[in-house]
Amino acid sequence: MHSLDPLIFSDAVREFWRIRERQANAQKERGQSDQGSRSAVTGGKQMDGFSKKIIELLMAAGIEVKCIFQRTSVELPGFFRPAKEWDIVAVVDGNLIAAIELKSQIGPSFGNNFNNRTEEALGTALDIWTAYREGAFRTSPAPWLGYLLVLEDCLASSRPVGVREPHFSVFPEFREASYAKRYELFCRKLIRERHYSSACFILADREIADSDKNYNEPAVDLSAVQFCTQLLGHANGAIKA
Repeated sequence: MHSLDPLIFSDAVREFWRIRERQANAQKERGQSDQGSRSAVTGGKQMDGFSKKIIELLMAAGIEVKCIFQRTSVELPGFFRPAKEWDIVAVVDGNLIAAIELKSQIGPSFGNNFNNRTEEALGTALDIWTAYREGAFRTSPAPWLGYLLVLEDCLASSRPVGVREPHFSVFPEFREASYAKRYELFCRKLIRERHYSSACFILADREIADSDKNYNEPAVDLSAVQFCTQLLGHANGAIKA
């Protein structure tokens, strides 16, 4: 397996900011406006650069393009609900090889959105793993579940945030932790508790979008290279099995 570029997602991050800016400008020209920064999100597609790179990796592992799904045919059965749409799904010979979630969080409402993101990711994991246990998929071994999150690198996401403890103490790692730190802890715990096979956490500053190094990785265990290496390893093993 060839070594991966340490900045494997640099083009994806660049495209992420460009698409968001185009979407926001297009809405302004139409005289429309969404609440907060949501105007740059409602058009979708901002994570397409990440999808493209991940699909390239899956194909490099030997998975045919016809077996990789994005946008259409991405529904997978759940246990608590009929189905859930994933961002990328790979199915080979009727076996689920991988399912990947691609998420982003841009200010200013980091607090509410952090809670929504955590609840969504945990619910998704519980749903699909329970469906797997109940025989919804033919897969053996288990599918590879990936979670990738891009967080805006700015003052609001990096400054310490207080917690309320009216009755019981929160876990100490959350005290004075910024939203960036909270997301880092969250992604790591998703893996340690085996909710996802791997997670990638990226901090992206729009002011350096066109730089060669246009994103930061606060944790080695949540790096893009580690995430992609593990995906490649699983895909390679699944194809050879």
